[in-house]
Amino acid sequence: MARFELKLPKMGESVAEATITSWLKEVGDIIEMDEAIVEIATDKVDSEVPSEVEGTLVEILFEKDDVVEVGATIAVIETEGGEVAASTTEPKVEEAPKEAVEIAKEVEKTIEETTTPIVKNSESGKFYSPLVRNIAQTEGVSMEELEAIAGTGKDGRVTKNDILSYVENRGNTPVKVAEPKAAVAKPKMQKEAPKVVPVSVNGEDEVIEMSRMGKLIAKHMVDSVQTSAHVQSFIEIDVTNIVKWRNKVKDAFLKREGEKLTFTPILMQAVASTIKKFPLINIAVDGDHIIKKKNINLGMAAALPDGNLIVPVIKNADQLNLVGMTKAVNDLAVRARGNQLKPDEIQGGTYTVTNVGSFGSVMGTPIINQPQVAILALGAIRKVPAVIETPDGDFIGIRQKMFVSHSYDHRVVNGALGGMFIKTLKETLEAWDVNQDF
Repeated sequence: MARFELKLPKMGESVAEATITSWLKEVGDIIEMDEAIVEIATDKVDSEVPSEVEGTLVEILFEKDDVVEVGATIAVIETEGGEVAASTTEPKVEEAPKEAVEIAKEVEKTIEETTTPIVKNSESGKFYSPLVRNIAQTEGVSMEELEAIAGTGKDGRVTKNDILSYVENRGNTPVKVAEPKAAVAKPKMQKEAPKVVPVSVNGEDEVIEMSRMGKLIAKHMVDSVQTSAHVQSFIEIDVTNIVKWRNKVKDAFLKREGEKLTFTPILMQAVASTIKKFPLINIAVDGDHIIKKKNINLGMAAALPDGNLIVPVIKNADQLNLVGMTKAVNDLAVRARGNQLKPDEIQGGTYTVTNVGSFGSVMGTPIINQPQVAILALGAIRKVPAVIETPDGDFIGIRQKMFVSHSYDHRVVNGALGGMFIKTLKETLEAWDVNQDF
């Protein structure tokens, strides 16, 4: 028999850790090759970790809600064979325990240095997960108080339950804290904590806890509004030619390419070409500096079955023709709804498009997806009466029209740029040739 160490896999360049959300198998269960064992969540996406071998699950090293760094062993599977299965990324603890301890300390130190702590670490060098630090920051718990909490997690780490229990019994639990430091740190943290308005709940109300993704989205939206000076520009676009053209070619497109042709890839391709003409829309802000992005990576907001939103990214969107754009849009939309996106596929966006018209909305005022500086909302396509200009005079006709709403960061994008961008987009779409091939 051999022991195989299941590692937390690398999930993207910027992902250093993940939270265990659910164990799908228990100790003693028979595991098949590629069978999902555990569900994990990052600040980007939820996913499953499959087994690389067949065998029996003999050890689970982390509990639900534990935060685990990439590359750490999360479970042990006993397999048939005479040799011990070892990871290529970390040494086996049995062979070199001292080396493993040193590596673990280095990993913890690296993560601590690359994340934003609530305050500077004390001389003890203890590691606190981002979840614990966020709770401490919100509740005004100073580092001295945090150091005094007895952790029940692995290697004495303070878990979520530990700090929540401390906060609940804070007034009744004496803590040894240096008086001068406490007098300065505690009031400061209390001042930074958000003020929560109490909500009255009676017996007829239902209390529903926000999902993990819902909490992350809520924080991301609030942070965006507090960061960017949002301004909106609106324009109405006549898409009659596009509607006629799509109705004419959609069946042939499906037969030849095996893909349904919707309006979304047509509009996304037009957006990508417009961004190419206005590169200062494709930027990010870093303090007092503007980062001009080389690649045009279009984010595509997609609704999930649970009501939340996710934004998969089409990389180098300006390099795709209509067929390539259609395949990319359809693939990402299907896998987004099935929770099958990879972390890298929802990172690196430089501009976002959201289709509020899919829910019947005529227009919307979307919130910028940080650290981008603009986002476009596509309204519903509607048949409306319109004035049509001809050489023989004006007359009223039925046209297919839609509104687009352009939200942009007024710190770096002025009204002229924001308005010219959607004006050019309008001209591009209204000049659509109904006789062209696909």
